[in-house]
Amino acid sequence: MASSPLQNFHQAALDQTTRGFYADEAPVYAASGPNRPSRGLDAFLQRLLPGARILELGCGGGRDSQEMLARGFQIDPTDGVPEIAHQAEARIGRPVRVMRFDELDATNEYDGVWANASLLHVPRPALSSILSLVFRALRPGGLHFANFKAGDREGRDAYGRYYNYLTANEVSTAYERSAEWKILSLTEYLGGGYDGLQGRWVGITARKPDKKASSAS
Repeated sequence: MASSPLQNFHQAALDQTTRGFYADEAPVYAASGPNRPSRGLDAFLQRLLPGARILELGCGGGRDSQEMLARGFQIDPTDGVPEIAHQAEARIGRPVRVMRFDELDATNEYDGVWANASLLHVPRPALSSILSLVFRALRPGGLHFANFKAGDREGRDAYGRYYNYLTANEVSTAYERSAEWKILSLTEYLGGGYDGLQGRWVGITARKPDKKASSAS
């Protein structure tokens, strides 16, 4: 019997090289990079109502969660690696759930899902399935952001971490296949990473349609 995309994701989530990197380097990783919120966070938050409830997938060291909390949003921070989650807890002073993407089982619970530099670790065959879980977790009208390292094939970086490396068209296609997203923006830009090198990235902002608003218009 052929394995499902989510089964494939579960297998990849146990990848010892990628997981081992984040576990072993947790304190250094959490302290790395500029001490400011991620690119695009301000624009994302401006689209949400004050006090909106936001799920953060792959919160890393907690930098963005800290900013969202400071601005009065209700945050549910998560990360798939316990050692990283502990680093985030120390930073934001509150619990961080340890959760893989395929363990997301919420339905209509969040006004926003922020996934900065996290879904880029999802194996290509499983990405649309994971995005469907994100769609389900959002309330009607809910907002979602994610970004990916750009490329045309999956592979590993110098640290052995797995990446799905997608083109802008492939990102758009993955979302279109996963659910009835309304894509608000799809941008390509230069950005950095843990290795300190500049590279191409693809960012996407999408919304779960509000069926009531659509039918009323």
